Amino acid sequence: MNEWSRRVAALTQLRVVDPQMPVLSNDDEHHLRKVLRATVGEEVVVTDGRGAWSICEVAERGLNRVTAVSRDPEPVATTLYLAPLKGDRSEWAVAKATELGITSIVPLLSARLAVKFRGEIRDKNIARWQRIADEACGQCRRTYALTILDPVHPADVPETVAVADFTGSADWRAVRAIAVGPEGGWAEGEWGNHPRLSLGPSVLRAETAAVVSAALVAFSNGSWGFTASDGSHE
Repeated sequence: MNEWSRRVAALTQLRVVDPQMPVLSNDDEHHLRKVLRATVGEEVVVTDGRGAWSICEVAERGLNRVTAVSRDPEPVATTLYLAPLKGDRSEWAVAKATELGITSIVPLLSARLAVKFRGEIRDKNIARWQRIADEACGQCRRTYALTILDPVHPADVPETVAVADFTGSADWRAVRAIAVGPEGGWAEGEWGNHPRLSLGPSVLRAETAAVVSAALVAFSNGSWGFTASDGSHE
């Protein structure tokens, strides 16, 4: 079994401070033993969220490291500016963007936002987005954590950031940051001179638009081992 296959076959991936000497938090220890019902000798992956990882065996107490610590290449920095959505649709989009390789998400306080996102509600939602992103990292064996940044208004977004728009271009090459709107779409004049990019001919739900945007950004930057220019696999 090669290295990647062994990581995929492991029971789960967990965050630790130091993959060289892995110590689980109380919550992760409980999750491993009581929820996943791990047995002694089963393998798990541990990572520090900064690219370093190792494989460990479940012991009677704690974990025993069984491989050297390795480090994955640092990914290209990519950002999804995501307008918070109703219900749990933002959380779903955060999880999928994490799986697709986006490195940071910025809550976007656009004019037609349909949900409250300020004060205590904002803080709770940001904390929940971060927890969901951390869980998604474990699921997809990603060793670099996705970061949830502080919310911004469109006026504060750098003009180099592209905006998802029906009238936009189809050229996604080398795009590293994209803004996706709320259920009500963008307000007139909200984005000034920002470049526009199309998501295709279909009218997409906001959470679908977020996932499609994340996938196109990941693809255009080679995060999947493909190149947008010729379709070849590295």
